[in-house]
Amino acid sequence: MELEEKNPDPKYGESRKFDPNFKGPIHNRGCTDILCCILFILALLGYFAVGILAWSQGDPRKVIYPTDSRGQFCGQAGTPLEKKRLLFYFNILKCASPLVLLEFQCPTTQLCVESCPDRHLTLVKAKLGNKEDREYYKQYCKDGVDFILRDSLCPAMLMPSKPFTRRCLPALGTMKGGVVVVGNETSFSDGEGNNINATDVLEASKKSNVVVEARQVAMRIFEDYTQSWHWILLGLVIAMVVSLIFIVLLRFLAGVMVWVMIVLVILVIGYGIFHCFMEFRSLKGEPGADVTIRDLGLQTDFSVYLQIRQTWLAFMIILAIVEVIIIMLLIFLRKRILIAIALIKEASRAVGHVMSSLFYPLLTFALLAIVIAYWAITAVFLSTSNEQVYKVFNKTDCDYSRETCDPKTFNTSNVSAQCPDAECLFAFYGGETLYHKYLILFQFYNVFLFFWCANFVTALGQVTLSGAFASYYWAFKKPEDIPAYPIFASLGRALRYHTGSLAFGSLILSLVQVIRVFLEYLDHKLKGAQNKFAKFLLSCMKCCFWCLEKCIKFLNRNAYIMIAIYGKSFCPSARDAFFLLMRNIVRVAVLDKVTDFLLFLGKLLIVGIVGIFSFFFFSGRIKAVEEAAPSLNYYWVPILTLVVGSYLIAHGFFSVYAMCVDTLFLCFCEDLERNDGSSERPYFMSPELAEPVPD
Repeated sequence: MELEEKNPDPKYGESRKFDPNFKGPIHNRGCTDILCCILFILALLGYFAVGILAWSQGDPRKVIYPTDSRGQFCGQAGTPLEKKRLLFYFNILKCASPLVLLEFQCPTTQLCVESCPDRHLTLVKAKLGNKEDREYYKQYCKDGVDFILRDSLCPAMLMPSKPFTRRCLPALGTMKGGVVVVGNETSFSDGEGNNINATDVLEASKKSNVVVEARQVAMRIFEDYTQSWHWILLGLVIAMVVSLIFIVLLRFLAGVMVWVMIVLVILVIGYGIFHCFMEFRSLKGEPGADVTIRDLGLQTDFSVYLQIRQTWLAFMIILAIVEVIIIMLLIFLRKRILIAIALIKEASRAVGHVMSSLFYPLLTFALLAIVIAYWAITAVFLSTSNEQVYKVFNKTDCDYSRETCDPKTFNTSNVSAQCPDAECLFAFYGGETLYHKYLILFQFYNVFLFFWCANFVTALGQVTLSGAFASYYWAFKKPEDIPAYPIFASLGRALRYHTGSLAFGSLILSLVQVIRVFLEYLDHKLKGAQNKFAKFLLSCMKCCFWCLEKCIKFLNRNAYIMIAIYGKSFCPSARDAFFLLMRNIVRVAVLDKVTDFLLFLGKLLIVGIVGIFSFFFFSGRIKAVEEAAPSLNYYWVPILTLVVGSYLIAHGFFSVYAMCVDTLFLCFCEDLERNDGSSERPYFMSPELAEPVPD
């Protein structure tokens, strides 16, 4: 097999002709995809309008503070309820489950209290009991109750409760034999002559168990972050320094560094396999070490999983499979790696001449941070912009039952006169205005614009870098013919002429991503469905759209390179890039993808180095710094954070290299077609790349 494409298929267009006047990215260009540019600007203006509307209507306090039946926030500073941080429910059994409580939709009187009840007591017993019982009971009644406890102002009963997300929920427990109890009682009176079994309360609360455990884990993780955040920050700085050193060494020692990188990746993964084997062997014969993960089930203390042999066996098998795959790929691609190293060498020279490109990812990160922050803030305000809707609740027949009411004027209205036992209680968050009717559309618009803006920022970075590296490639004399500020010049061209083209490509990708989000939503809704055909069809659609998203990302990336060079609109650029790649399909597989694989190994190496050192540090296995290591609930929390963070940092630096490689590769293919023997190939970068390579 040869790298040269002898007779490209004519259906993929004609090869480029030699043009002695072509000097790289065209400077005399015009605006492209103007209609899409206008559409994008209008969409952004609409996005800002939605944000302003959401900020004017929303109230994030609804997320922070629970709301009582009068719409007041419990525990809010500067209010009479500042010390009453917890929400108490008159009749918890009217709630379908505590998950409903988290959505503020429980149809019973809600009251802000300082502490949750710790005993079982009925209103009747409190009336007939001593003064201490009456005083204790009054703190769970509405304001205005003095010495007489009234049925409409007080709950019929109190049951032992515990605070959960600032709400008083039944203190459920189990005795020996699995008997369910509430405050050590298996049954109790509801104050209205009915006897309630503790299992009835369990049925109303069973869905909250997972949430309770998840909240406990979240609190422990938060504590770990507060204890280790400075060490995490130091680790991320080290990852950044290591990535920068690696990039600089690639600039001068590309060939050596690639082979060192390959060997180190194999050694790092090999050590991981060895460590897992030693842990697996050390647990042999230990009590409880042979328990399976399935038998162990879900545990909030994740360190328990590290005490069983099956966990380390699974880690060892996964790492062994990864090691074998990498070694097999290296064996089969050994001759292609030599060609890819030549391309990396040329990319190193390009990065060396355009050093400012290494700092451009910082701008991309900053813009993405702004996009994410705006989306998150708008989403919070949209989700809390519903108004409090109050309904009439009554025990006897009433013509006004379930009608909307105003708690401030309810006691003086005709409803309270005609229905003495009726109450105006908070029902749910909603509204009947035009804004509330289209609130779901605003939320969808927020998600869609988030994808569009994020993809636009990514596209802007790709066009900017590709324009700068193309200027390097097509410079006749390096560095004399390279523009003084290639990054700024390329960024200016992209924003001035090609905002519409970037918006067009980002729009196509965003539509596919939104469809994928919708399919995930459907999959979540259909989890309890029994229709296997629907599940199968949904899985197929998710797979197809995942593949479609990957293809569109690949085509967009190469289309942006052609836009940066020739200044055409998106569709012609995408067509030219696709045809050029198809005319050089062998080179795509041999050069471009092998180079991507080598760069991925570089990211894997940096992640492995940071991950191993963070593991030994946070697990206290380095004796020299054992005292400096923080005391944590889960030492895997900072380790996982550092692994993900170091990968993102390494990806940011290596993405510059990847974009450089892709740009030089397309320019390389163009160069071969333009200079197919009719000239002296004055612009060709590395002669060895054009040579045929045996299979």
